[in-house]
Amino acid sequence: MPADLAVIGLGHLGLPLAQAAAAAGIKTLGYDPDPRPAAELAAGRPPVSGSLSASEIRRMLSGGFRPTTDPAELGRVRTAVICAPTPLGPDRRLDLSAVGDAARALAARLRPHTTVLLESAVEPGTTEGYLRPILEEGSGLRAGADFHLAYSPSRLDPGNRAHGQANTPQVIGGLTPACTESAAAFYSRVSDKVVRARGLREAEAVKLLETNFRHVNIALVNEMAVLCHDLGVDLWDVIRCAETKPFGFQAFRPGPGVGGHGHPVGTVGPHRSLPLVELAGQINERMPGYVVQRCATLLNEHGKSARAARILLLGVTYKPDLADQQGSPAPEIARRLMELGASVGYHDPYVTDWRVHDRPVPRADSLYEAAATADLTVLLQHHRTYDLQGLAVKAQIFLDTRGASPAGAAHRL
Repeated sequence: MPADLAVIGLGHLGLPLAQAAAAAGIKTLGYDPDPRPAAELAAGRPPVSGSLSASEIRRMLSGGFRPTTDPAELGRVRTAVICAPTPLGPDRRLDLSAVGDAARALAARLRPHTTVLLESAVEPGTTEGYLRPILEEGSGLRAGADFHLAYSPSRLDPGNRAHGQANTPQVIGGLTPACTESAAAFYSRVSDKVVRARGLREAEAVKLLETNFRHVNIALVNEMAVLCHDLGVDLWDVIRCAETKPFGFQAFRPGPGVGGHGHPVGTVGPHRSLPLVELAGQINERMPGYVVQRCATLLNEHGKSARAARILLLGVTYKPDLADQQGSPAPEIARRLMELGASVGYHDPYVTDWRVHDRPVPRADSLYEAAATADLTVLLQHHRTYDLQGLAVKAQIFLDTRGASPAGAAHRL
């Protein structure tokens, strides 16, 4: 059965787009070379931890969404959106291998007049310099003449109920003005506002700026957290006061690490580096170690040693009230504590089984009993179900890395 749209890649980027398209009445094909996502979706189950609910998937299926692993079906759509993952490789550059695989699968079936869009996080120049040659060589068609090619940075914020696909402006940049307008025609069906960039590179650089902006500002406030602790200054009170400034300031808050699917990009191309972004990445990567250092210090101050200490970690996901663990600092913190000889347990209402380097970590069944018996309880993620005042009273020592507990109720990062 032909579809209007093919979403290539059924992960954290592709699924929400497919959901929005199906809700807008667009016949949507979801393609992934991995058979597991398609099988889970066809059975009405979420393939990605913390993504869509089973009821949301059922609504997508009833609205015309169809998952598949057959690349031949990609030749029967008018619009194809590549949502392949681009993780950091060993060289700290974005790994484009999944984007390349998706492009080759599409190119072999690409028809004239199809609109091809890329949403994956990439460096400026990737759509034209990397994706375009694969599509043209595999199809024999020319981008900008035989088919439309454009880039649109994904702006999804998992768990954000205030801003979704419809009410988040969609930035687009095409290889040609006609490509831009073709992309705009598609995105106007799923988004209330479309913002046209000058071209491909400008649209790609939007994603670069937005991701690096987040990481640099988190690094700044993480650095402030370390400084303020050393000076005996309440950073959370500092932030509370600073955010009353009506201009020139946006509040960010420290934590045990950054987490999430977006990676800071400090090197663009073979010879272009962004030293500020690279430094921000180093600062943020040091935060798990700083948390462990604070744990050891607090135990020592109470006459205890990290060796053989019972430590309870609360919240191991990267965002509150979600099951998604992508990039969470919790495994690194747990590993370092274990290396110090501590006995580590955890509690998370969204994670029933947790492993650190293939080693199972015991889950606390009774939260308050576990907090009372642990030598140290550490809040890593503030899920709404946690009564922090009550936990602080029960815990022998309570370290809050999120600044979410009432003032004076716990030790803060």
